[in-house]
Amino acid sequence: MLSSWSRRRAAVAAEAEQEKSAAQEAALAQEQEALAEKSDEEILETLGLPDPDSLAIGDDFKAFMSKAVPEHIRKRALRKLWRSNPVLACVDGLNDYDDDYLAQSIGQDALKTTYQVGKGMLAHLLEIERQKEAGPAVAKVEVEEDTTENVAETSAPTVDLPKDGAAVEEDPAPFTPRRMQFQFEDDVA
Repeated sequence: MLSSWSRRRAAVAAEAEQEKSAAQEAALAQEQEALAEKSDEEILETLGLPDPDSLAIGDDFKAFMSKAVPEHIRKRALRKLWRSNPVLACVDGLNDYDDDYLAQSIGQDALKTTYQVGKGMLAHLLEIERQKEAGPAVAKVEVEEDTTENVAETSAPTVDLPKDGAAVEEDPAPFTPRRMQFQFEDDVA
């Protein structure tokens, strides 16, 4: 029973707050309409504000942030603030939000990677392990491309081939995850 009265009182308070904010917004809109007909100098004189272009680095810009000040005058004051303060005017390029993250993704072909779903970079790691085990048994062969008159002579990247000529295995053994094993000091087995 008590909670229903508490909810009713909260609803009445919220309704009164909404009416109060609606009245304030209506008064502000009416004030903005009256100021819209005047020039900037008349608006600044009516509100008792200095000319934003005459402000310097140490001046107070807070008065321009009130809701009574029209948006275009507020923007003028903010532009003057940003130009007058070297800390705000200096764009050093270290802002994370300044990057264009879309630029990297436009116009690229399909991305090729050695990553395999469920296996990670396993094929690449197995190949490195195989090369370490093979050691001196693997010979490095350098393949040269045909050159033309206008193209400088270049060599292709080196390819590792086994000496016996055996085919290189394409797919490594399937990945089997290791299971964790726990041993306790009290465990007799």
